[in-house]
Amino acid sequence: MKKAIITENVKVALASVRSQLVRTVITALIIAVGIMALVGILTAISSIKDSITESFSRLGANSFSIRNREMFVQTGGGSPQVHRNISYREATEFKERFNFPSKVSVSVYCTGSAIVRHRSKETNPNIAVRGSDENYLITSGYELELGRNFSAHELKSGADVAIVGYQLAKTLFDDDVNPVDNYVTAGNTRYQVIGVMKERGTGLGFAGDRDFIIPLMSARKNFARPNMNYSVNVSTKNYQDMEAAMGEATGLFRVIRRVKPGEKSNFDIARSDNIAEILIENIRYVTWAATIIGIITLAGAAIGLMNIMLVSVTERTHEVGVRKAIGAKNRTIRQQFLTEATVICQMGGILGIIFGVAVGNILSLLIGTSFIIPWEWVIGGILLCTGVGLVAGYYPAAKAARLDPIQSLRYE
Repeated sequence: MKKAIITENVKVALASVRSQLVRTVITALIIAVGIMALVGILTAISSIKDSITESFSRLGANSFSIRNREMFVQTGGGSPQVHRNISYREATEFKERFNFPSKVSVSVYCTGSAIVRHRSKETNPNIAVRGSDENYLITSGYELELGRNFSAHELKSGADVAIVGYQLAKTLFDDDVNPVDNYVTAGNTRYQVIGVMKERGTGLGFAGDRDFIIPLMSARKNFARPNMNYSVNVSTKNYQDMEAAMGEATGLFRVIRRVKPGEKSNFDIARSDNIAEILIENIRYVTWAATIIGIITLAGAAIGLMNIMLVSVTERTHEVGVRKAIGAKNRTIRQQFLTEATVICQMGGILGIIFGVAVGNILSLLIGTSFIIPWEWVIGGILLCTGVGLVAGYYPAAKAARLDPIQSLRYE
């Protein structure tokens, strides 16, 4: 009996929706916009999180880096403390003395605005040039598509050779031309290309597809500047060795940097997965903002829905009287109008979810991640629409249930 009443209420609700199609569509679209904003932004955020995780996972969960600490402001009105850069001597000494089973690389960032040319072709001034050693590709998670790594002689002599990113090679060379052994110009120096890295995608600037990597001594020669800041990457053989390796690295580098016992380290050691976690944690605030925007829009839609339902109750007063006259209870009338409000919300919600997933995955396409359906937010959106329908429809439904059947039958 109860199932039959629910089925009948749904049929009446759908018939009412069809009879007030324009108002229903407008209200459903308002709800759809709110759900689209919520699901769309959260789908995009899921894409960004996947991109960050994928970018840092390429470095491996068993790698960490040693770098100079950022400027530190002391509490109590003290002046900002700027830690000195990591010198070439300190970085190379660490590499020589670090005995833990691992791969260690030393690198230096030269510039992020280089122009690289090959004959009549040239890049935009956005090429990152980095000087590195023989282990940099391994510790940074790069693989070679073509060519080879730096030789010991090239590293020692500072030869003008380069390993280029996949996209950089595509920009400078035609598809039928092998970049290896060809010459390119970066700055005022001519380099021979000896290797091309595999494509890594464009995820949030960590890809390296436009990187231009040269031997460390070549970087010191061609991009020399005072007080160059070097960094050290360490990759252990397995994840279980990470904590021990980081502890030993911290102790050794404190000795190399002449940090006194009890003093705070004037350098940072960061795991690749920790950096990803920090970035993902910061995205949480964007998630909250998206949720608030969606809820505000849905609140406006709920007010509009309540208004439409109140108008509907007034217009259908005679219908309510007829239904009560043939035996419908107040609870049945109330359920009928609540069902109608919920149906309208679900129509808008489903439409908003479809549009939201589509809009969010446009970003997935742009940053090169896979198609994403945030099922938790899809289910949450459906439940949220149900809640909005019940809240917005309760007062009109209660008003309809309280109508006097005699007065309702007389209403015109």
